[in-house]
Amino acid sequence: MYPLDFVRTRFQVNDGPVTNCPTYKNTAHAIFTITRLKGMKRLFAGFFPSVLASSVSRLYISSLRRAKQRYFRNREERLSPSLHLASAAEAGALVSICTNPIWLIRTRLELQNPLHQSRPYSGVYDTVRTILREEGWTALYTRLGPGLLMQVSHGAIQFTAYEELRRIIMVDYEERKKKPKGASNLLNSFDYAVLGGSSKIAAILVTYPFQVIQTRSQQQPSNEGIPRYTNS
Repeated sequence: MYPLDFVRTRFQVNDGPVTNCPTYKNTAHAIFTITRLKGMKRLFAGFFPSVLASSVSRLYISSLRRAKQRYFRNREERLSPSLHLASAAEAGALVSICTNPIWLIRTRLELQNPLHQSRPYSGVYDTVRTILREEGWTALYTRLGPGLLMQVSHGAIQFTAYEELRRIIMVDYEERKKKPKGASNLLNSFDYAVLGGSSKIAAILVTYPFQVIQTRSQQQPSNEGIPRYTNS
């Protein structure tokens, strides 16, 4: 699915003729234009930092969720919606602070354009070295604010919606099928797919503007060292 993620990032900063960037009509046209000009390999620019950041994020959030669930299970208490919200918000904030430099590198690699930079990045190491040399280490945390807002709200909405929808469905199943609580076969794979998709859509609809702002803010400065935007 990474090529779609790559195209999404391009759409988020695409201003067409205003900045001498290619104008994409739709997703298919964007993929065709990029592959025609740069080849299929270009659709996977920034793949390694993206996988690394996603893995760290998912691992930490899942670990925190399981730890808190075990804690409350040992105390024979159930996590309330407010606790789900707080847990996801806490995880989102810490993940955003830890992974912001990785997402910045990924964004820079995805948005490379010869018209906007004197020398293209040759890889992850070259990207980090160039940013540190030309912009300083603080550039790795460019526009951390919208990233924090996105991660905190996105994770909070997604996991709260997921847990509450799962609880509602399981209660409904228990009433209709009269199965005991805790039965492992209450939900099937399709149910979990619907739960995951629904909660993700809800989170994306609310937090997508933050993502656009963050992506635009993380663009490489012009050749004169002037940032694209002064603030969020």
